[in-house]
Amino acid sequence: MEFLADNALLIMLVIMVGITITGLPFGLAMIVSSVFYLAMAGRDVGLAAENVLNGVFGNFVALAVPLFIFAANIMNAGKISDRLLNFALAMVGRLPGGLAQVNILTSLIFSGMSGSAISDAAGVGKIITDMMMRENRYPRGFAGAMTAASAVVGPIFPPSIPMVFYALISSTSVGALFLGGVVPALLFCVILGVAVAIMAKVRGFPVEAPTALKAIPLIIVRAFPALLMPVILLGGIYSGAFTPTEAAAVSAFYALLLASFAYRVLGFRELMGVVRDTVQTTCVVTIVLCGAFIFNYVVTVEQVPQAVFSLFQSVEMETWQFLLLMNLLYLLMGCVLDVSTIMLVVTPLFIPTAAAMGIDLHHLGVVLVFNMMIGLITPPYGILLFIIKALNGIPLGEMIRETWFFMALLIFMLMLLTFFPALSLWLPRAAGML
Repeated sequence: MEFLADNALLIMLVIMVGITITGLPFGLAMIVSSVFYLAMAGRDVGLAAENVLNGVFGNFVALAVPLFIFAANIMNAGKISDRLLNFALAMVGRLPGGLAQVNILTSLIFSGMSGSAISDAAGVGKIITDMMMRENRYPRGFAGAMTAASAVVGPIFPPSIPMVFYALISSTSVGALFLGGVVPALLFCVILGVAVAIMAKVRGFPVEAPTALKAIPLIIVRAFPALLMPVILLGGIYSGAFTPTEAAAVSAFYALLLASFAYRVLGFRELMGVVRDTVQTTCVVTIVLCGAFIFNYVVTVEQVPQAVFSLFQSVEMETWQFLLLMNLLYLLMGCVLDVSTIMLVVTPLFIPTAAAMGIDLHHLGVVLVFNMMIGLITPPYGILLFIIKALNGIPLGEMIRETWFFMALLIFMLMLLTFFPALSLWLPRAAGML
């Protein structure tokens, strides 16, 4: 028994890895291994339930996650994306690389409704990818890689589910994190748009026919209710009318009204499908959250964050070196781990060190979320690439060949965010949230 108590953390990690290798969800692996740790260390096993209840079900911020998921599912099921695509086509279709520019603008607009890159790629992303491949207007690999790269902006521009997770574990302001992502998201879309325009000239991509001026007002009117959602969301948070969690409820309710009554594209059967998909996704997320809170309790008891801080102190690392090392570590982890695992399990280890080094945790949150989004298109995990492959039938190899260009742009943007904190802190400070 003394051997088990002395080596409880090591045995817990072995059990966690073993369960994960069998193919069971990582959230369950964390829960089971952490309970074993409590038993081996002679602690009350009931602490597992206590940490779950306090960390997940007792946290008002956590309620925002299923509400944002619900809103995104309604937007996809309600076929509102068709109106957004027509709007984007009218606005930027005549630019070099027309449909690729439409892809960027549509992803930005949809990101103000979903907070999820996966929802973006699986919803409006599927439609625009098919449009780009029609009549061989764009190479299949480029169309898929373009959609994956533009979908990355989803969790950067508010609302953002990963930023809600970060706020949970870092005790930072969700509202400040949301506003902190606005400027980086807009700047990245501009950089991406300029790069695509240059590429379109070099590779001879087509330009779309200009939309007739008399048709534009009707297109705007049809898209206007959907375009209002991010305005209502940000305006409500900025004005103090509601908290970010209440904003999630407002966005879900507004999406429901929009799809059911304004556009009349969501019937009872479709609504039940949306509810079912939301419950399934929320269950998966909640299991990971539960496991993370128990696991983080164990890590705190074992004083792992203090050990990490002591390690960085011993090598006398400068702030910029610490940020650079974290970026490299997160880029590597993004190749093999999903976003929720990195955010909820690994990030709490570094937050005390970052705070002690004087790094603004809101700035760090935006940087880490952007970093982890790069992992969504990074082989071999690259979940966005697999989703686009499944939905649009594009061979993975063709997309990977085109992805490297977009990854270079993403890493360039990541470096700007890392070493120019004002990009993520200016707007929250101007709004009085920091």
